[in-house]
Amino acid sequence: MMTGKEIREKYLKFFKERGHRILPSASLIPHNDPSILWTAAGMVPFKPFFTGQAVPEYKRVTTCQKCIRTPDIESVGRTARHHTFFEMLGNFSFGDYFKESAIPWAWEFVTEYLNLPKEKLWITIYLDDDEAFKIWNKEVGVPAERIVRMGKDTNFWEIGVGPCGPCSEIYVDLGESRGCGSPDCQVGCDCDRFLEIWNLVFIQFFRDEEGNYSPLENKGIDTGMGLERVASVLQGVASNFDTDLFREIMDFTADLAGQKYGQDSKIDLALKVIADHCRAVTFAVSDGALPGNEGRGYVIRRLLRRAVRFGRVLGVHEPFLYKVSQAVITQMKDAYPELQQKSEHVLRVIRTEEERFLETLAAGSDILSALINEAKAGGVSEITGQDAFRLYDTFGFPLELTQEIAAEQGLTVDEDGFAAAMEEQRKRARSARQETEYLSERGVLYKACGKNWGKPALWATAPWKPIPTYWHC
Repeated sequence: MMTGKEIREKYLKFFKERGHRILPSASLIPHNDPSILWTAAGMVPFKPFFTGQAVPEYKRVTTCQKCIRTPDIESVGRTARHHTFFEMLGNFSFGDYFKESAIPWAWEFVTEYLNLPKEKLWITIYLDDDEAFKIWNKEVGVPAERIVRMGKDTNFWEIGVGPCGPCSEIYVDLGESRGCGSPDCQVGCDCDRFLEIWNLVFIQFFRDEEGNYSPLENKGIDTGMGLERVASVLQGVASNFDTDLFREIMDFTADLAGQKYGQDSKIDLALKVIADHCRAVTFAVSDGALPGNEGRGYVIRRLLRRAVRFGRVLGVHEPFLYKVSQAVITQMKDAYPELQQKSEHVLRVIRTEEERFLETLAAGSDILSALINEAKAGGVSEITGQDAFRLYDTFGFPLELTQEIAAEQGLTVDEDGFAAAMEEQRKRARSARQETEYLSERGVLYKACGKNWGKPALWATAPWKPIPTYWHC
């Protein structure tokens, strides 16, 4: 069995031997690019070279890039391949070689170095990319019937105005047992039979403001191979989570919680989510991200809080994610030395955030459970926006967390009502701020609330229990 580490090293060595400079992974926080929150693909650090904004030091480069994508956080652990953090292997050419080298090298690597059976490999190309077809068919030797022409939505890369070009993908046929059973099942089907493992992008055109395409004088290559996907194929497992890249972390977490993987679907889901989210948070914090209420800080906070909640599914009610994070660091520090260098900072940030949220979770969960039970008893299928907002405002319960817990019980949350309550709160805050400033200017603020300073007050609205708070001015 080839481990994830061996695949990573083999890939980089292969392209180094073919004149590529091995560069370390760029930060997950994009450099000088406020248009995106995270580095989400191997080509992101090289965007200025493809757009002509900068001149590359090396014309041939290969990397293993750490990436974060978060559009489908709720799908993590429920499918075989959804992740927030993943590694993307890539080789790049900036005005140097083109299809005539990129295609044969890709075939050589997957068939001779990864030893994937040629008869199980399928190729896709852009509809009219006859040049790519000729290389795959005549030079590499892939039968014409296993080269599939596909449309612009899947096999043409572009980002608006600028460099762009057709794509060619390598798929592995995992067999009918992994398919949907349809007689029409083929490459491009949404089932798990045909798995894309490598995407080759041929940057050969420039698109102008009118949508016209003109050939580029200096063509480029941008490829991306998902390490976790390739590992699942080579290790003969149905899910990325069953590769060594995840199982070491999941087994560590299971031992920590006194659980076992593979015996209970709810336990398995929790272990997968925790492993995925802990990988993402560990790498992100080591690159300088911190939990917060906006932007990437909010993403980190949300991932941490989801992992904490799934820890409770395992029966863990005390801080533990920092221990899982240490397991991530131990596993990945050879490939990413910055993890070990910043380990103390990473573990401290994670533990502090976890401890704070555990307090929030303990208080808010009981209230939410009461709301869910009341809704079910009354035949109601929705948590009101006002109640969801009170959870948020009083306990720091994110709307997404309330929605997720409610969904597990077959309920929805009134998002519009939540938004309205949020706006009303903002209006009150603005009004209160203006009044406070007015009173402060006249020296009457202490007189107005001094008699209540530090005394307990009770706030309650059915079905809420009275919550002790304190006057502060």
